[in-house]
Amino acid sequence: MPKGPRMPLYTPEQRRRRDSSRWTLVQGILAPVQFVICLVSTVLVLRYIGSGTGYALATASVIVKTGALYTIMITGAIWEKEVFGQYLLAPAFFWEDIVSFGVIALHSAYLVGLLSGAMGQETLMHLALVAYLAYAVNAAQFLWKLRQARLAGNATPMANGQAGRGVAI
Repeated sequence: MPKGPRMPLYTPEQRRRRDSSRWTLVQGILAPVQFVICLVSTVLVLRYIGSGTGYALATASVIVKTGALYTIMITGAIWEKEVFGQYLLAPAFFWEDIVSFGVIALHSAYLVGLLSGAMGQETLMHLALVAYLAYAVNAAQFLWKLRQARLAGNATPMANGQAGRGVAI
């Protein structure tokens, strides 16, 4: 995306659509839920890597985290369509969506490796941690975007205690 003068995150019409969309609330709920799932899963994965025990629980947690990621990405695409008129890569969230694709690719690679048996347990757990690191970067992008919107006086309802574009992580 070319750099130019900073445009507001939302036009007045987009802000109206954002505020009236049920998907805004969905994103606002799913984002922190996914974050908590990620924290719990990270602990379980690190426990397995450190002790060699709890592989099944760690694996289940990565699968749950991946399901949450897919859910927030699908609902986020619907939200983006309602607010910006396109399912993904709207200019306001272009780079966040690009990084989200990488996060999804890493989580999907984990599932493929797990289901195909192509990766060993240690490799899978390390891949999960890499996926979680990418997720953390993506979450930081969305939090930065929320901060920019707030500073520009164009804050999402989430900034006011309601919901906004969640982290597709």
